[in-house]
Amino acid sequence: MLSALVSQACNLWVNVSSEALSVFEIFKIGVGPSSSHTLGPWKASLMFVESLSEENLLEQVVQVQVDLYGSLAKTGKGHGTDLAILMGLSGQNPSRCRSGMLPAVLEEVKASGNLKLGGLCDVAFAVESDLLFHREEALPFHPNGMTIRAKTKSHSFQKTYYSIGGGFVVQEGAQATSDPIMLPFPIQSGVQLEDDCRREVISLPQLVRQNEAAFRSEEETDRRLDELIQVMMRCVYDGCHTGGLLPGGLLVKRRAKELSRKLIHSEPDPPIEQWFDRVAESCTEFDLVLQWVTCFALAVNEENAAYGRVVTAPTNGAAGVIPAVLLYCFCFTECNKKSHLHDFLLTAAVIGMLFKKHATISAAMGGCQAEIGVSSAMAAAGLACAKGGSVGQILMAAEIGMEHHLGLTCDPIGGLVQVPCIERNTMGAMKAITAAQIALGSDPASAKVSLDDVIQTMWETAQDMSVKYKETSEGGLALKIPLSLPEC
Repeated sequence: MLSALVSQACNLWVNVSSEALSVFEIFKIGVGPSSSHTLGPWKASLMFVESLSEENLLEQVVQVQVDLYGSLAKTGKGHGTDLAILMGLSGQNPSRCRSGMLPAVLEEVKASGNLKLGGLCDVAFAVESDLLFHREEALPFHPNGMTIRAKTKSHSFQKTYYSIGGGFVVQEGAQATSDPIMLPFPIQSGVQLEDDCRREVISLPQLVRQNEAAFRSEEETDRRLDELIQVMMRCVYDGCHTGGLLPGGLLVKRRAKELSRKLIHSEPDPPIEQWFDRVAESCTEFDLVLQWVTCFALAVNEENAAYGRVVTAPTNGAAGVIPAVLLYCFCFTECNKKSHLHDFLLTAAVIGMLFKKHATISAAMGGCQAEIGVSSAMAAAGLACAKGGSVGQILMAAEIGMEHHLGLTCDPIGGLVQVPCIERNTMGAMKAITAAQIALGSDPASAKVSLDDVIQTMWETAQDMSVKYKETSEGGLALKIPLSLPEC
């Protein structure tokens, strides 16, 4: 039995690592605070409701039960996993729902004892007995495992899902339902990317665009890139205009609003476009630019921690790094045209694909190096590209960005994506800018470590890392600081 489970897990992992990925699978619009513990379970719940509908069982369901395992169980309450599952079972779309409604959903279900399954059918649901956290059990394929069961009057229906990081979800035993998409340039290694660009005499963003054409029109790709940028900018703006304490019991004070007010004096607050114009005009001094980068990252991750709308980049816990570096590029450099920002995102995404395929972007598998480290590498590559770097310099920037995050553990206090997660985004952004500057001033031919080397090393480090440092809140800082209120 065990060998069969291991074999199935290996087959699932092979399928994940060989899939054709789009930029918009690496970058997703959703709700905080966690891509693996919030967005993933949310999507899994939506998948389950869809399966019920396909089997014509939705209206016959009389009971639903959810079992969470491993890291999902250990830090799920702090990450809002329970809220996300209820939202998914209710048929709410994470990219379109009113994000501020999440905390109220749990209380509403608790009070009523009912869940509107798929947004259509009232089903009895007792949160304490139907949403179970199995902290001492784990499923074989991935630490973020969950099983959902639905009962009708005649039989039981169940599915098991794994949230594998970055909002990606795989279903146990699922078979491919359509022919795989064939990309003109399969993304398998940094060496291959550089060879393809040299042979075809194209830039890295041009290569990614040709791959994206297998999914949709170029006009639609540009529209969706614009949407990502708009959501990132709105997230920063909202974070810089919202004060108070973050939810969850740590009593963490939001800092982006106070910091932005010190850097720019604007009463009353102007509309978002004018505000960013004022930010760009507010300083040229190095110290002030660094403070703005810090502010951008803080703003995003404070919004993320408060169940706000963010772009998963490539995870929610690391969602502040790429917007901070992208807006550094937009506000404080000459590389601020739409084409620069599009190239930034296209390039960052392809680096994220390499890490996802050959290592992990899940903190539950690789610690925080898989989140902040990967996002820093992506941002460094994007910035190097926007500033006109060669393909070799872009890959070198990504390598440097990850190299100096190797071994970074994930130890969220109370399972909340707050301490040390929010400040770590500022560090990742600063390292990304430094990595890009080093690469742009270097000859990649002289580099001692390649991007492919560092990806392999990151994966080996992840496998060697103690499980207590993989998003369990059972090691590191998580043991040092007590919550004001119990969260897990």
